[in-house]
Amino acid sequence: MTAPLFFVEAGALGSDEIVLDGAEGRHAAKVRRLRAGEQVDLADGTGALAHCLVTLAGVDALTLTVQERTTAPAPTPSFTVVQALPKGDRGELAVEVLTEVGVDEIVPWQAARCVTKWTGDRGERSAQRWAAHAREAAKQARRARVPTLAPAASTAEVSARLSAAALAIVLHEGASDPLATVMLPSSGEVVLVVGPEGGVDESELAAFAAAGALTSRLGPEVLRTSTAGVAALAALLARTSRWA
Repeated sequence: MTAPLFFVEAGALGSDEIVLDGAEGRHAAKVRRLRAGEQVDLADGTGALAHCLVTLAGVDALTLTVQERTTAPAPTPSFTVVQALPKGDRGELAVEVLTEVGVDEIVPWQAARCVTKWTGDRGERSAQRWAAHAREAAKQARRARVPTLAPAASTAEVSARLSAAALAIVLHEGASDPLATVMLPSSGEVVLVVGPEGGVDESELAAFAAAGALTSRLGPEVLRTSTAGVAALAALLARTSRWA
Protein backbone atom coordinates (compact mmCIF):
# COMPACT_ATOMS: atom_id res chain seq x y z
CA MET A 1 0.00 0.00 0.00
CA THR A 2 1.29 3.46 -0.89
CA ALA A 3 2.19 5.61 2.11
CA PRO A 4 -0.17 8.56 2.70
CA LEU A 5 1.21 12.06 2.20
CA PHE A 6 0.83 14.97 4.61
CA PHE A 7 2.08 18.53 4.39
CA VAL A 8 4.22 20.36 6.94
CA GLU A 9 5.55 23.89 7.08
CA ALA A 10 8.66 24.78 5.11
CA GLY A 11 11.79 23.94 7.10
CA ALA A 12 10.07 21.35 9.29
CA LEU A 13 11.76 18.35 7.67
CA GLY A 14 15.24 18.97 9.06
CA SER A 15 14.87 16.93 12.27
CA ASP A 16 15.26 13.17 12.47
CA GLU A 17 12.14 13.01 14.64
CA ILE A 18 9.07 15.00 13.65
CA VAL A 19 5.76 15.52 15.42
CA LEU A 20 2.87 15.79 12.96
CA ASP A 21 0.19 17.78 14.77
CA GLY A 22 -2.40 20.42 13.97
CA ALA A 23 -4.96 19.75 11.25
CA GLU A 24 -2.69 17.30 9.43
CA GLY A 25 -1.93 15.40 12.62
CA ARG A 26 -5.62 15.15 13.53
CA HIS A 27 -6.43 13.88 10.06
CA ALA A 28 -3.63 11.30 10.21
CA ALA A 29 -4.52 10.07 13.70
CA LYS A 30 -8.31 10.35 13.77
CA VAL A 31 -9.41 9.95 10.15
CA ARG A 32 -6.67 7.79 8.65
CA ARG A 33 -6.15 6.02 12.01
CA LEU A 34 -2.45 5.55 11.39
CA ARG A 35 -0.60 3.49 13.98
CA ALA A 36 2.98 2.82 15.08
CA GLY A 37 4.93 0.88 12.48
CA GLU A 38 3.16 2.38 9.47
CA GLN A 39 4.84 4.43 6.74
CA VAL A 40 4.06 8.11 6.16
CA ASP A 41 5.45 10.64 3.69
CA LEU A 42 5.81 14.31 4.62
CA ALA A 43 6.26 17.14 2.12
CA ASP A 44 6.74 20.87 2.52
CA GLY A 45 4.91 21.77 -0.70
CA THR A 46 8.05 23.01 -2.47
CA GLY A 47 9.59 19.65 -3.38
CA ALA A 48 11.24 18.49 -0.13
CA LEU A 49 10.01 15.02 0.86
CA ALA A 50 10.66 12.83 3.90
CA HIS A 51 9.82 9.13 4.09
CA CYS A 52 8.95 8.40 7.70
CA LEU A 53 7.96 5.65 10.13
CA VAL A 54 5.27 6.22 12.75
CA THR A 55 6.81 5.55 16.16
CA LEU A 56 3.99 6.88 18.34
CA ALA A 57 0.33 7.52 17.55
CA GLY A 58 -1.50 9.93 19.83
CA VAL A 59 -5.10 11.08 19.89
CA ASP A 60 -4.52 13.93 17.43
CA ALA A 61 -0.82 13.74 16.53
CA LEU A 62 1.85 11.34 15.30
CA THR A 63 5.52 11.09 16.21
CA LEU A 64 7.58 10.11 13.18
CA THR A 65 11.16 9.01 12.56
CA VAL A 66 12.64 10.15 9.26
CA GLN A 67 14.07 7.23 7.28
CA GLU A 68 14.99 8.99 4.04
CA ARG A 69 14.89 12.48 2.56
CA THR A 70 14.47 13.21 -1.13
CA THR A 71 13.69 16.19 -3.32
CA ALA A 72 11.16 16.13 -6.14
CA PRO A 73 12.75 18.03 -9.03
CA ALA A 74 10.88 20.92 -10.59
CA PRO A 75 9.04 19.48 -13.60
CA THR A 76 9.95 20.61 -17.08
CA PRO A 77 8.41 22.00 -19.10
CA SER A 78 6.29 23.73 -16.50
CA PHE A 79 2.61 24.34 -17.17
CA THR A 80 0.71 27.43 -16.07
CA VAL A 81 -3.04 27.71 -16.57
CA VAL A 82 -4.57 31.19 -16.72
CA GLN A 83 -8.10 30.43 -15.57
CA ALA A 84 -10.89 32.93 -16.18
CA LEU A 85 -13.05 33.18 -13.06
CA PRO A 86 -15.98 30.74 -13.27
CA LYS A 87 -19.33 31.15 -11.56
CA GLY A 88 -20.13 29.52 -8.23
CA ASP A 89 -17.92 26.70 -7.01
CA ARG A 90 -16.71 25.73 -10.48
CA GLY A 91 -13.48 27.59 -9.85
CA GLU A 92 -12.66 25.28 -6.95
CA LEU A 93 -13.47 22.29 -9.18
CA ALA A 94 -11.09 23.56 -11.86
CA VAL A 95 -8.29 24.13 -9.34
CA GLU A 96 -8.78 20.71 -7.78
CA VAL A 97 -8.63 18.72 -11.00
CA LEU A 98 -5.90 20.86 -12.60
CA THR A 99 -3.79 20.11 -9.54
CA GLU A 100 -4.47 16.39 -9.74
CA VAL A 101 -3.53 16.37 -13.42
CA GLY A 102 -0.24 18.22 -12.84
CA VAL A 103 -0.53 22.00 -13.24
CA ASP A 104 2.40 23.96 -11.79
CA GLU A 105 0.81 27.40 -11.46
CA ILE A 106 -2.72 28.77 -11.67
CA VAL A 107 -3.39 32.41 -12.50
CA PRO A 108 -6.95 33.61 -11.78
CA TRP A 109 -7.95 35.94 -14.61
CA GLN A 110 -10.56 38.68 -14.38
CA ALA A 111 -11.60 38.49 -18.03
CA ALA A 112 -13.96 41.06 -19.54
CA ARG A 113 -16.85 38.59 -19.82
CA CYS A 114 -16.46 37.06 -16.36
CA VAL A 115 -19.65 37.28 -14.33
CA THR A 116 -17.74 36.64 -11.12
CA LYS A 117 -15.68 39.52 -9.74
CA TRP A 118 -12.87 39.13 -7.23
CA THR A 119 -12.98 42.39 -5.30
CA GLY A 120 -12.37 43.25 -1.66
CA ASP A 121 -13.04 40.62 0.98
CA ARG A 122 -14.83 38.38 -1.50
CA GLY A 123 -11.75 38.23 -3.66
CA GLU A 124 -9.54 37.39 -0.69
CA ARG A 125 -11.87 34.61 0.45
CA SER A 126 -12.06 33.18 -3.06
CA ALA A 127 -8.28 33.15 -3.38
CA GLN A 128 -7.98 31.41 -0.02
CA ARG A 129 -10.47 28.74 -1.11
CA TRP A 130 -8.56 28.16 -4.35
CA ALA A 131 -5.30 27.81 -2.43
CA ALA A 132 -6.86 25.38 0.05
CA HIS A 133 -8.28 23.25 -2.76
CA ALA A 134 -4.90 23.18 -4.51
CA ARG A 135 -3.19 22.01 -1.33
CA GLU A 136 -5.76 19.29 -0.61
CA ALA A 137 -5.70 18.08 -4.20
CA ALA A 138 -1.90 17.96 -4.16
CA LYS A 139 -2.06 15.81 -1.04
CA GLN A 140 -4.57 13.45 -2.64
CA ALA A 141 -2.42 13.23 -5.77
CA ARG A 142 0.73 12.68 -3.67
CA ARG A 143 2.49 15.70 -5.12
CA ALA A 144 5.48 17.01 -3.19
CA ARG A 145 5.00 20.37 -4.89
CA VAL A 146 1.78 22.31 -4.39
CA PRO A 147 0.90 24.42 -7.44
CA THR A 148 1.50 28.14 -7.05
CA LEU A 149 -1.65 30.26 -6.94
CA ALA A 150 -0.79 33.65 -8.40
CA PRO A 151 -2.69 36.83 -7.53
CA ALA A 152 -5.71 37.59 -9.71
CA ALA A 153 -4.47 39.10 -12.96
CA SER A 154 -5.78 41.65 -15.43
CA THR A 155 -5.60 41.12 -19.18
CA ALA A 156 -2.50 43.33 -19.34
CA GLU A 157 -0.81 41.24 -16.65
CA VAL A 158 -1.74 38.02 -18.44
CA SER A 159 -0.29 39.42 -21.67
CA ALA A 160 3.01 40.06 -19.90
CA ARG A 161 3.08 36.43 -18.74
CA LEU A 162 2.39 35.23 -22.26
CA SER A 163 5.20 37.27 -23.77
CA ALA A 164 7.71 35.72 -21.37
CA ALA A 165 6.61 32.10 -21.92
CA ALA A 166 8.33 29.50 -24.05
CA LEU A 167 4.89 28.75 -25.49
CA ALA A 168 1.58 30.55 -24.96
CA ILE A 169 -1.74 29.08 -26.07
CA VAL A 170 -5.21 30.61 -25.90
CA LEU A 171 -8.06 28.11 -26.10
CA HIS A 172 -10.67 29.35 -28.53
CA GLU A 173 -13.48 27.42 -30.18
CA GLY A 174 -13.06 29.41 -33.40
CA ALA A 175 -9.36 28.62 -33.80
CA SER A 176 -8.33 26.73 -36.92
CA ASP A 177 -5.43 24.80 -35.40
CA PRO A 178 -6.21 21.86 -33.10
CA LEU A 179 -4.29 21.60 -29.84
CA ALA A 180 -2.90 18.23 -30.89
CA THR A 181 -0.79 19.85 -33.62
CA VAL A 182 0.90 22.50 -31.45
CA MET A 183 4.65 21.92 -31.10
CA LEU A 184 5.68 21.77 -27.45
CA PRO A 185 9.00 22.98 -26.03
CA SER A 186 11.11 20.53 -24.05
CA SER A 187 11.80 23.12 -21.36
CA GLY A 188 10.63 26.50 -20.14
CA GLU A 189 7.09 27.55 -19.32
CA VAL A 190 3.95 26.68 -21.27
CA VAL A 191 1.07 29.05 -20.49
CA LEU A 192 -2.47 27.98 -21.34
CA VAL A 193 -5.27 30.57 -21.28
CA VAL A 194 -8.83 29.42 -20.56
CA GLY A 195 -11.52 32.00 -21.20
CA PRO A 196 -14.83 32.56 -19.38
CA GLU A 197 -18.21 31.05 -20.29
CA GLY A 198 -18.89 34.05 -22.52
CA GLY A 199 -15.64 33.56 -24.39
CA VAL A 200 -12.51 35.63 -24.84
CA ASP A 201 -13.44 38.97 -26.40
CA GLU A 202 -11.76 40.45 -29.46
CA SER A 203 -9.67 43.00 -27.59
CA GLU A 204 -8.30 40.28 -25.33
CA LEU A 205 -7.53 38.04 -28.30
CA ALA A 206 -5.70 40.92 -29.97
CA ALA A 207 -3.67 41.64 -26.83
CA PHE A 208 -2.71 37.99 -26.44
CA ALA A 209 -1.77 37.66 -30.11
CA ALA A 210 0.43 40.75 -29.79
CA ALA A 211 2.14 39.01 -26.85
CA GLY A 212 2.96 36.05 -29.09
CA ALA A 213 0.21 33.64 -28.09
CA LEU A 214 -1.26 31.05 -30.44
CA THR A 215 -4.97 30.29 -30.57
CA SER A 216 -5.96 26.65 -30.55
CA ARG A 217 -9.02 24.48 -30.08
CA LEU A 218 -9.81 21.13 -28.54
CA GLY A 219 -12.33 18.84 -30.24
CA PRO A 220 -15.69 19.77 -31.75
CA GLU A 221 -17.35 19.81 -28.34
CA VAL A 222 -17.64 23.09 -26.44
CA LEU A 223 -16.43 22.62 -22.87
CA ARG A 224 -17.18 24.72 -19.83
CA THR A 225 -14.45 26.99 -18.53
CA SER A 226 -14.01 24.77 -15.47
CA THR A 227 -13.28 21.67 -17.58
CA ALA A 228 -11.62 23.04 -20.72
CA GLY A 229 -8.33 23.74 -18.98
CA VAL A 230 -8.23 20.27 -17.45
CA ALA A 231 -8.82 18.58 -20.81
CA ALA A 232 -6.24 20.76 -22.55
CA LEU A 233 -3.63 20.31 -19.84
CA ALA A 234 -4.01 16.54 -19.92
CA ALA A 235 -3.77 16.50 -23.71
CA LEU A 236 -0.53 18.50 -23.58
CA LEU A 237 1.05 16.62 -20.68
CA ALA A 238 0.45 13.32 -22.45
CA ARG A 239 2.83 14.52 -25.16
CA THR A 240 5.68 15.36 -22.78
CA SER A 241 8.26 13.32 -20.89
CA ARG A 242 6.41 14.19 -17.69
CA TRP A 243 3.81 11.57 -18.53
CA ALA A 244 6.18 9.18 -20.28
